[in-house]
Amino acid sequence: MAELENPNFMSKLITFLSSILQRVAESNDLNRRFLPQKISVFHGLTRPNISIQSYLERIFNYANCSPSCYVVAYIYLDRFVQKQPSLPINSYNVHRLLITGVMVAAKFMDDMYYNNAYYAKVGGISTREMNFLEVDFLFGLAFDLNVTPTTFHTYCCCLQREMLLQSPLSLPDHHSSLNLARSSKLHLHFNEDEPSHHKQQLAA
Repeated sequence: MAELENPNFMSKLITFLSSILQRVAESNDLNRRFLPQKISVFHGLTRPNISIQSYLERIFNYANCSPSCYVVAYIYLDRFVQKQPSLPINSYNVHRLLITGVMVAAKFMDDMYYNNAYYAKVGGISTREMNFLEVDFLFGLAFDLNVTPTTFHTYCCCLQREMLLQSPLSLPDHHSSLNLARSSKLHLHFNEDEPSHHKQQLAA
């Protein structure tokens, strides 16, 4: 996707992804009172003071990974919550999930990448914690790290379309992004085992 090489596009993408994750986190914060949610290594004792957008911008500014890593990290988050429905993204875990997702994506996608100690500094956590997060994230994904060109293109197209529409909450429940809160009406969630013609109807 050529747009990923455009700094202006990437700035908008970071803002858009932050907006989606913010809405998902806030929705699941409310749902904690009604739906059981497990506590994991990704949960902090308190909400971080830094906003999701500022945190993602910090990662973008210092991680120096390829632009495609952010789309792949988003795909990983989508897969993670599908495989771990009792661990939805909320305000207490979203930052740690983000830094871990981007780091794992960089290791999978890029020929050169920073080590865990560097990502730990970027994320404001210890290297020991970063190591634990990486292991739990990989097991949470069942080591499902491969992203086919078709899957990558589908996510990119949906993100681009929704950015143009500027209405990330406009799609019906069965297309919920990150599969976190069906009432959130977010986009991009799909079953990668479905026939490809179903995937092309994501934003229909």
